[in-house]
Amino acid sequence: MAKQLIDRALRLGEGRKFKAYQKRVESINRIEPEMEVLEDSELLEEADSLRERARSGEKLDELLPETFALTREAARRGLGQRHYDVQLIGGMVVHDGAIAEMKTGEGKTLTSTLSIVLNTLTGGSVHVVTVNDYLSKRDALWMKPIFDLLGVTVGWIQEDDDPEERRAKYLCDVTYGTN
Repeated sequence: MAKQLIDRALRLGEGRKFKAYQKRVESINRIEPEMEVLEDSELLEEADSLRERARSGEKLDELLPETFALTREAARRGLGQRHYDVQLIGGMVVHDGAIAEMKTGEGKTLTSTLSIVLNTLTGGSVHVVTVNDYLSKRDALWMKPIFDLLGVTVGWIQEDDDPEERRAKYLCDVTYGTN
């Protein structure tokens, strides 16, 4: 009986959280047409404006819809891939510090760019952990066109990097590395 009550309470909490995520997806989708008409240079200006707002104290949660819409547009232009709504939710889950389980081929690497860009706005660095050097380099280079359009620097750590190379890579906005 107690287990059933706990399970039900957890499902109710998840339902509320999912509804909040859905509302944010709707906000992102409303902003998307504004991003589509911007020139590449204007995408960078928008990203710079978001960075300024974050560094002036505006909360990342408040900047999330604009940042995700901007990142989605950068992905469309830079990679020819558009984040699906479910990937937007995955990005929100990761930003909230939770685990977003996705199967092979569902777009984990693309999904991660949403929370990565959002969390670089404050000026801190974001570290993405992969399981090996190959994936570290592959994912960084694959997503680099998105980051380049938005003025986010990217590096990837390799086992044979010397200390000076590692230091330079860790100074990037986002650094891919192994566990």
